[in-house]
Amino acid sequence: MTDNKKIRIHVKNNHWAPGSFPTDAEGEKVFTITNSHFEKAFMKFPKIKKKVEIFIDWDEDNFNSSMSSSDILIAWNFPTSNLKKISPNLKWIHCISAGIEHLLPLNWMFGELILTNNSGVHSKKAGEYGLMSVLMLQNHLPKIMTNQKNKKFVSLFSNPIAGKTVVVVGTGALGGSMIKLLAPLGAKIIGVNKKGGNVEGCLKVVTTDKIDSVLPEADFLYLALPETPETKNLINRKRLDLLRSSCGIVNIGRQSSIDYDVLCEKLNKNELSGAILDVFTPEPIGSNSKLWDTPNLVITPHVSADDGESYVRLTLELFIKNLELFIANKPLVNQIDKKLGY
Repeated sequence: MTDNKKIRIHVKNNHWAPGSFPTDAEGEKVFTITNSHFEKAFMKFPKIKKKVEIFIDWDEDNFNSSMSSSDILIAWNFPTSNLKKISPNLKWIHCISAGIEHLLPLNWMFGELILTNNSGVHSKKAGEYGLMSVLMLQNHLPKIMTNQKNKKFVSLFSNPIAGKTVVVVGTGALGGSMIKLLAPLGAKIIGVNKKGGNVEGCLKVVTTDKIDSVLPEADFLYLALPETPETKNLINRKRLDLLRSSCGIVNIGRQSSIDYDVLCEKLNKNELSGAILDVFTPEPIGSNSKLWDTPNLVITPHVSADDGESYVRLTLELFIKNLELFIANKPLVNQIDKKLGY
């Protein structure tokens, strides 16, 4: 961007709706971006502030009219049909979540349009939740909570996590942040990712196509995967059958990576020791879902990675760093590969 024309930014906030984002009124408070948020975010960047014009909107109230002259869109979801016609000046979209599966396939992207996501914003909170969840499984908390619900006082003893094997599938920002916190406790961590590259804190890393070789070793299986064609149903019945009956499972990525029906079946048969699940399709879970009555299962309402106090601040910090690069005609961070979908 080299001319003196102000960069026009459209912010699309969403009112909460079941099955969408946010899913409740509390989520709406956490994820809504306001002019006040921008004022605070720009305090350290007065020169950039002078170069932009921001329009805050809700849902699609003024989407078409505002986007007709906008250069940048900040949103979770938006109409992709005829986007080029509606937004002829659009150059960059920043998605306020790490996952962009709701925007796939990306065949609506035109020309040199850039799409970035919020990857990294969630990492600190996700790491702490991940450490908590693995330690909960190690200390039999899912079983203890089931016993409490059934009014059973049963002693379930445990030992420190050192020496236990944790297989982490998805070693990006979310999985990687948990690994860094867990490794100093002496756990043996095996990473699984697409390329098999080294990951800090992992004893070894294998490529996804080699996952069957490490699943039988797992005391805990930790899933932190995005939803892509390659990750859907990765942990199917065959792979769940490779796990020991003493294995516990955590999923903070996307439900599509693991077969929840089979998982519930195995928990009911005591063929797994417990599970902690934070992600579901759809959300919220229906009142008739079998998940509610599955023993040794802890359900958390998609809260593993979102910092309730700082989410918008962290989002805008990332966005403004990218805005500096955008103004300087430099490559942006967190760019989504149109072909790969992540």
